[in-house]
Amino acid sequence: MLNSILLRINQMRLSFSWSTSTFVLSHYLFIAGLFLCSIAQAQTKWKDVSNDFGKLPASIKVLKSDELLDGSPSIMYVATIKAKDHAKQFFVDTASRRRLTPSQYFTRNGQPLVVVNCSFFEFVQNRNVNLIVQNSKMVGFDTPAVSRKGRDTMTYVHTLGSAFGIFKNGKMDIAFNYNDSGMAVPFVMQSVYTPMIDSVRRLNINHPSLAGLKPWKVKHAFGGGPVLVQDGQVKISNNEEKKFAGKAIADKHPRTAIGYTRDGTMIILAIQGRMKGLAEGATLPQMAKIMVDLGCVEAMNLDGGGSSCMLINGKETIKPSDPNGQRPVPAVLVIK
Repeated sequence: MLNSILLRINQMRLSFSWSTSTFVLSHYLFIAGLFLCSIAQAQTKWKDVSNDFGKLPASIKVLKSDELLDGSPSIMYVATIKAKDHAKQFFVDTASRRRLTPSQYFTRNGQPLVVVNCSFFEFVQNRNVNLIVQNSKMVGFDTPAVSRKGRDTMTYVHTLGSAFGIFKNGKMDIAFNYNDSGMAVPFVMQSVYTPMIDSVRRLNINHPSLAGLKPWKVKHAFGGGPVLVQDGQVKISNNEEKKFAGKAIADKHPRTAIGYTRDGTMIILAIQGRMKGLAEGATLPQMAKIMVDLGCVEAMNLDGGGSSCMLINGKETIKPSDPNGQRPVPAVLVIK
């Protein structure tokens, strides 16, 4: 189509005066530009590769795309899970201040259907730095507020990080959570929380800015962030959650994301990256658009980079970017 447009431009240039052909040339170049733009914005095409991963129930499917992503090579996998059919089979496993590879979690959980990395963590104590709820009990907590620098070192920036929750009936939710080791359950608000600056290290739950919090009685949950999709639209809450600094959301990396559709289907997206010429990864805006195209009403980013890894029946989907293969992580989502 683009070649025919350019041919038509040349024909028009021969048929008209210079001034007229200049107008026509501009007109057709504009059309060509719209055509190229439509290619960049086209939805990703997915191939069902479920059979590549052994025996799976009809409620779980695996899709793959190796199309160009906005002109760059990419390899992406999606697992779709009918959550209601697996309501009793979700589990967030944590290694408690040590890290295991996804394959090690696969073995220790009796060879489940799906294992995928989830929360962020720190390397010194191998500790999750996000909320983790395991069988209705909080076992991981968000880190305290971030201390400001320079003359403001005695003040703190308070945020509410996003978390993905699964209720006992299989229903799912993404919310902005407040948690503390002295609480029985996390508290959440559905709307994004504007960062708060105060001189205390942790805001009391009765602080006026937290007035919209309500108890979140989920069976399993894990934090991540930022939120990518809200109400079925791309709405990235990085400015509020402060997960990535500066323009880092526009950098291409391996990525993991999770969301759900209106009919209760869980969507897990794993994007291969940091492999020049083969799979360069994705930006957060690119990933958010993919999740919208997959039908998510809510979606959020999970730990990425060398941590990104999703196993289906113990078999890797994307190839991890860490030089040593699968990176050990302190927590994973398991679907048995």
